Amino acid sequence: MRALLISANTEKINILPMPLGLHYVAAATRNRGHDVRVLDLMTHEESSRPIRDAIGSFHPDVIGVSVRNIDDQDMNDPKFLLAEVKSTVLRCRRLSDAPIVLGGAGYSIFPEAVLAYLGAEMGIQGEGEYVFPALLERLEKGMGLSGLPGLYLKGVGLQGERTFTHDLSDMDASGVHGFCSSYDRGLFVPFQTRRGCPMDCTYCSTATIEGRRIRRKSPRSAVEELKAFVRQGFRRFFFVDNTFNLPSSYAEEICRAIIRQGLGIDWWCILYPGRVDEGLIRLMAEAGCKEVSLGFESGCERILKVMNKRFGPEEIRKTSLMLEKNGIQQTGFLLLGGPGETRESVVESLGFADSLPLNGLKITQGIRIYPHTKLARIAVNEGLVSPDDDLLKPTFYMVRGIEDWLRETIDAWMAGRNHWTS
Repeated sequence: MRALLISANTEKINILPMPLGLHYVAAATRNRGHDVRVLDLMTHEESSRPIRDAIGSFHPDVIGVSVRNIDDQDMNDPKFLLAEVKSTVLRCRRLSDAPIVLGGAGYSIFPEAVLAYLGAEMGIQGEGEYVFPALLERLEKGMGLSGLPGLYLKGVGLQGERTFTHDLSDMDASGVHGFCSSYDRGLFVPFQTRRGCPMDCTYCSTATIEGRRIRRKSPRSAVEELKAFVRQGFRRFFFVDNTFNLPSSYAEEICRAIIRQGLGIDWWCILYPGRVDEGLIRLMAEAGCKEVSLGFESGCERILKVMNKRFGPEEIRKTSLMLEKNGIQQTGFLLLGGPGETRESVVESLGFADSLPLNGLKITQGIRIYPHTKLARIAVNEGLVSPDDDLLKPTFYMVRGIEDWLRETIDAWMAGRNHWTS
């Protein structure tokens, strides 16, 4: 079958993202014998003509639309990003009778709500590399769709219980780099070596997207993929693993493999501030790590416990100092205004962040509420949201009574600190 896969995201937010997740689905689908074309709307100034040209020249049997972001997580001026995706779906609908299948990280958080809002025929929650090719085979043979894991049908619901692949090395997405050949070689390539997170931070949606069990590629297969991108001329990578250093032994294997292969790459990653030892930090630096995102979220011991963080301020400080010692830049993150927050804890967090050798600090006011999280349950119990709210439209938790003070306080602390942003 002919499958047109569209990356609908046009929001850059932090960095210009390459839709590598969609490319993995494309490669896996092509490897199963289907004809695949990918359209990345981020690379076009407007979307109507590229969609028209792609559908007119390719005549797809199925159209896949990847939903990356739901909103920009900005409580003060939230931007709901699905409206633009809906325009993409409507354009496809006007130009083709092919069924539209949704997927992507954003879709996986809200499978039923996004399907209803966008009006597509179906959507896949979870790992599309496995389910999408199987869906095409059933459609091609006129078979029923019952039992396909994570597949939702419009007006019908879930067809099969979602499953997770235990060993990501089994994923047949060889040749994925071939779908990236048209991109600027100066871009960051998002790269993932593992999926899933067991840490259960109260506000986090990762478990909904990827599951709670950490599932990995073998270090050998991960580095072979990196080598293929390097041969194409890419040299900058962002490891999008939710926690690069968990488990630490696996992170060390990845670093050693990069060093042995002499890849000569520069890379960034997300580091969990707890359970970090200097041996790993040294290996990261030697392997080419230039910067980490250090998501400690608070500098107050009490608030860290409320967030279910498994580290304290002193662990954060130790990690930050080790990064500085080994020449790795670091951007810290604060989430202020969540459950239990007070004026005192805010000032404590700001002072703590100011005491660290950070190269940058991102401060967020209010915490986006996602379904199936402890924060959502807290919000329901406090009457901030109703139990039947699907939370699709940007909804935030902000402790009562400090909203205006918090905004003024953050502005005052940011004055003169050019490396702080909000």
